[in-house]
Amino acid sequence: MTPTTVRVIVADDERPARRFLVSLLKECDGVEVCGEAASGAEAIELIERVRPDLALLDLQMPEVGGLDVVRRIDADRLPLVAFVTAFDDFAIEAFELNAIDYVLKPAERTRVQATLDRARQRLQRAEPPGVRAAALTNAAAAYEQGARQPHLERVPVRRRDEVVLLSVRQIAFVESEGELLHITTVAHERYTLTHRLHALEARLDPRRFVRLGRGTLANLDLITKLSPMPGGTYTATLSNGLELAVSRIQSRVLRDTLLKL
Repeated sequence: MTPTTVRVIVADDERPARRFLVSLLKECDGVEVCGEAASGAEAIELIERVRPDLALLDLQMPEVGGLDVVRRIDADRLPLVAFVTAFDDFAIEAFELNAIDYVLKPAERTRVQATLDRARQRLQRAEPPGVRAAALTNAAAAYEQGARQPHLERVPVRRRDEVVLLSVRQIAFVESEGELLHITTVAHERYTLTHRLHALEARLDPRRFVRLGRGTLANLDLITKLSPMPGGTYTATLSNGLELAVSRIQSRVLRDTLLKL
């Protein structure tokens, strides 16, 4: 390994996108891919374990996104970070204002190489971790302030030849299936629309809706019971009798929010 080699980890919940980015990295000069993560939680563990020079983090991973990853790592352990994102005006403005690098999807080799070159220059300058952490904190705050929009009260869904304006209060839960979302109502009606779960979640009031897992979003007001399951997880029972599995990560979240007085 030469002194100019940049040790990189890649985190993206979509395997094809992750593998494509890794393949681009391997075509670039002066890089060692030292790990991949399929979630934000895995990215945190990987960063803590292998201590890379640079982390390429998908901005919008479910449960623990790229911004959440950098928040949960101590400043003295935080590597250089470049966020990987689909085109997003708010994200790009926030990152450029705070000198945070980013790679737009679909990634291109020239852009990835430029990111590596900038990372190498910053490593050679021995940039203090505190400066790095402060810039990321400022970028996160600017992004979240800019991206804030009014919470949805109704969701337009199609029923045969009609468009139904479905009140979010009538939504029991939402499940993702690739590019599709399946919405089930309190009355057990089911609608399907083409949308990404994280995009819908961003427009819903977080006081009303909670993630139960990577692909499930539930109406918090309808959860009437949490039943412990093996492995530290729960099954959530809704007021209309539906039962939904809760992931291990979100089980910890629900314990801290619903099961404490």
